[in-house]
Amino acid sequence: MIKKIALLLICFQLVACTELQNVLDAAATTTGLSSQQIGNGLKEALEVGIGKGSDRLSSLDGYYKSAYKILLPEEAQKVTSKLKRIPGFTQVEDKMLEKINRAAEDAAKNAKPIFVSAIKQMSFQDALGILKGDKNAATNFLNKATYNSLYNEFQPVIVKALNKQNALDFWGDAVNKYNKIPLVEKLNPRLDDYITNKALDGLFSMVAKEELNIRNNVSARTSQLLKDVFAMQD
Repeated sequence: MIKKIALLLICFQLVACTELQNVLDAAATTTGLSSQQIGNGLKEALEVGIGKGSDRLSSLDGYYKSAYKILLPEEAQKVTSKLKRIPGFTQVEDKMLEKINRAAEDAAKNAKPIFVSAIKQMSFQDALGILKGDKNAATNFLNKATYNSLYNEFQPVIVKALNKQNALDFWGDAVNKYNKIPLVEKLNPRLDDYITNKALDGLFSMVAKEELNIRNNVSARTSQLLKDVFAMQD
């Protein structure tokens, strides 16, 4: 198996991008897999990881009671510490933490189709680069290739979810109350940008965890295609 991988790497080092088909033919010959099978295997692996990751984070307490829990930013903690002495806002931090994490869980339900669409557009050359790359190469590729567009798609979902939880109005009222306190530095009551980034960070972290699991754990390769493709890196 090591000799097969070595041959693949040598092929990639010796040919130009315009001769990619020759490399694909070599890969098919040495591994018994067609170029299409290799590409499909990588895409399937990503879809498996993303599916599990988004499903877990979108479930109840997927964010709120997990390692991916979204905490309030430092400036927000200044607000909550001041407001604890004001009637009606004594539990403001606990309430906000639950609301923003519930919003992230709600938004994560919409993440899977966005990710899957990006995966389907991945080139075969990208897929092979991922297979012979670092243990988190697939997640890094997906992060780099889709983060900005995902943010643009995800942020409105976060805002909608926050509104559903009444979090934006609640926090806006809290910050406005805080800004009326004499001599405090006035703060922007918007939290959606911060929460969107944190929610996406958690989602990518979960995907990375699943990618590593598929690479290292043979039993996690849930189809024959995954087993055949990832045997190339074992």
